[in-house]
Amino acid sequence: MILAVIMPCFLYAQTTLKKTMDGYELYRNGKPYYVKGLGGDVHLDIAVKIGANSIRTWGVERAQQVLDEAQQKGLTVMLGFWLQHERHGFDYDNKEKVLKQLNYFKSIVDKFKNHPALLLWGIGNELNLQYTNPACWNAVEAIAQYIHQVDPNHPTSTVIAGLDSNVVQHIIKQAPSIDILSVNTYGDIGHAVSKVQAYGWNGAYMITEWGPNGHWESPTTQWNAAIEQTSTEKKAVYYQRYRDYIAANKNYCLGSYAFLWGAKQEYTETWYGLFSKDNIPTEPIDALEYVFTGSFPTATAPSIATIQINNQSANASIYLKAAEKAQASVMAQMPTGIVSYTTASPGFTYAWKILAESNDKKSGGDVEEEAQEIRGLISNDSKSTISFRAPNREGAYRLFVTITYNHKVAYANIPFYVNPLKEGDKQIRFIQFKQKDMSSFDTTHE
Repeated sequence: MILAVIMPCFLYAQTTLKKTMDGYELYRNGKPYYVKGLGGDVHLDIAVKIGANSIRTWGVERAQQVLDEAQQKGLTVMLGFWLQHERHGFDYDNKEKVLKQLNYFKSIVDKFKNHPALLLWGIGNELNLQYTNPACWNAVEAIAQYIHQVDPNHPTSTVIAGLDSNVVQHIIKQAPSIDILSVNTYGDIGHAVSKVQAYGWNGAYMITEWGPNGHWESPTTQWNAAIEQTSTEKKAVYYQRYRDYIAANKNYCLGSYAFLWGAKQEYTETWYGLFSKDNIPTEPIDALEYVFTGSFPTATAPSIATIQINNQSANASIYLKAAEKAQASVMAQMPTGIVSYTTASPGFTYAWKILAESNDKKSGGDVEEEAQEIRGLISNDSKSTISFRAPNREGAYRLFVTITYNHKVAYANIPFYVNPLKEGDKQIRFIQFKQKDMSSFDTTHE
């Protein structure tokens, strides 16, 4: 008896970039395909639920698993190649190292070029960040050339940090095999979409990272701590930037990938992640669901109207003395749309914590250590109004609050700075406590 062995068989899907009367359009298996994407490869069920059709990776370490899972969920993948960066010490004048990198990514192309979830190739991410040697674009071209030789079914792209005319010109001249220019941009997104053609790129482009204002382009306190937008402010930003700068430019903009579909420590633990540290969906996801589907979700996250310490907002640059007693409050509300709210607060759950300002701040999304939590300083941390003691040690801190409802989270943080006690000030010694009241504080003179 002969046993037939049935092997899984994937038929590749063809992605085509077509010139139109008005610009460019992406086609997938002969049908127009506008990218409603998310930057990240987790929580794919939720991605599908909110109307996304594509995800983006930065590397290929989990490529097989990500492509297979995406295919199962009906999602496509912009598969990213993490080319080495000059700012990390890579020398693009070193022919041996450049050739080794090229050969590695040739093998990746050969392995995954026929996977049905593959949408396009992303060759390098932000190679222009803090760089001086444009030879990196020659390396990008070599990979793109190889892709065009062996894979006629998927376009090539390279991803740059922001939009710079010199960088665009280098790509045009040194990497002509790039089909789609991809741009990572945050608060400067309006500039990017308005200048891409003025800087010489007349082809199709995508916005491959976008979201809240970046920490480098945000207002700061007097001690130079960037002030983070609340989740409610971010929700409005995701909606407005998609409407005004992405969907409004469909003739040349093929779509986008919102950042970050996941959670990470980058400047703070909440700045860029669309999920909380505990993997709970955050408020800005409601805006993405709206722009992807046209319908506002019925079960929404709560929203934040204000957060204050001693009746002051973050813009006031709040200073406290060591061990000083202070009060903080947050005003929560329920949204009835993107920018409309009701003051009702049905069963919100509050949680507060104090973190030391991170002292491990990197650039370009490099891995950072988590900020240290300072425990035992907050009384009644499950309320909308709390009392707390400032830490004893001088330095910069942040007070964080999360508000949970409908298994979704709204969040905010407010920076403050602790000054040391001066001679003559009342010396306060406190003991960290577990109780929900202030009785554990020892306010005797030292």
